[in-house]
Amino acid sequence: MPLEHGTFALRVFKLSERLPEDYLELFSAHKSGLLDHVKDEPQVGWVSGRCLIENRIDEETSVLGGHVLLNMRTAERKIPASLLNSICRFEEIAYMQANNLERIPQKVRREIKEEAIEKHLMKMPPVFSGLQFAVDMNTNLLYLASASNAQMDNFIALFMKTTGIEPLPMNINELMFELFGQAENDLAPLNFNEIRELDLVPGRDFLTWLWYYSERKSGRFNHDKFGGFKLMIEAPLTLAFSEEAKGSAETVVKKGGSPLQSAEVKAALNVGKKLKKAKVSFVRGGDIWSATFDADNFTFSSLSLPDGEELERHSQFAERINNLFIFTEAIKGYFKLFVEATKGDLKQLEEDIKTWINERDSY
Repeated sequence: MPLEHGTFALRVFKLSERLPEDYLELFSAHKSGLLDHVKDEPQVGWVSGRCLIENRIDEETSVLGGHVLLNMRTAERKIPASLLNSICRFEEIAYMQANNLERIPQKVRREIKEEAIEKHLMKMPPVFSGLQFAVDMNTNLLYLASASNAQMDNFIALFMKTTGIEPLPMNINELMFELFGQAENDLAPLNFNEIRELDLVPGRDFLTWLWYYSERKSGRFNHDKFGGFKLMIEAPLTLAFSEEAKGSAETVVKKGGSPLQSAEVKAALNVGKKLKKAKVSFVRGGDIWSATFDADNFTFSSLSLPDGEELERHSQFAERINNLFIFTEAIKGYFKLFVEATKGDLKQLEEDIKTWINERDSY
């Protein structure tokens, strides 16, 4: 399961209120049914945090290290297209031979397909997938192991139906409200080119500033509780205009000896493109948090947490949840620095970024 081991995609949420004491009963009331009952319509519901075929939801199966760990399972039966086409073709040939026809009527073709599905569907094993999430019971944060917008929407809908609580995704607007009591529109846009963009994407301003800050200002940030961090931006990089009509919309740099110093990167920055996606690493002592940050969606893929010291499963998971909280706090801390920088001398900041771009080495 992704949240317990290895790397994973991540989207962070803050719950609008605490889970009620009977939350396990609420999730159990919306649990997935038996796989034997799955048909052609998707069956969506909750299953335990430890196994996608286990729909028993209780303290033993769905609480780990003092935190909630569950999966949203989607299951359905499908006849593979090639198999269904072959079955239908076989039946169509038999029908034409029995009725001395060279062509089969469209209505009969539909009926043959419907009968084939009805006859063979339940012979197919159910296909299912899981979407794992955890709720940090100490901080009231929810961690969803997915970067998909469609999956997020389905998850939020079922979570709210189950608990009545709204998960608020961490994004520019939510961070502005939490840290400054303001909205996304109150954030001053960064402009370091003659082109004034109409369709602003503040997440790209943030990520581009992180890059500038990491190279020009040492990338350091000191957290009151968790100590000092250093920031690194690495390839692969995706730079883009916010308006798709401006010629080549994206520049992607993945390989090479020094991709961050490539001529393509400098050229993209010079024409006003901003960083849309990049690998971001936070280093604290010997610990490293690393992920590919999608600035548009405020999601993280291939997130890698520091190696833990705990060996027992519950303690190990509690340690990973704590590392996820530290990662979230680092993001918030750097975002606060970014906003404070734009609320200061914005024109000077933009000039400094222009100088940083012009003085970049390129190969």
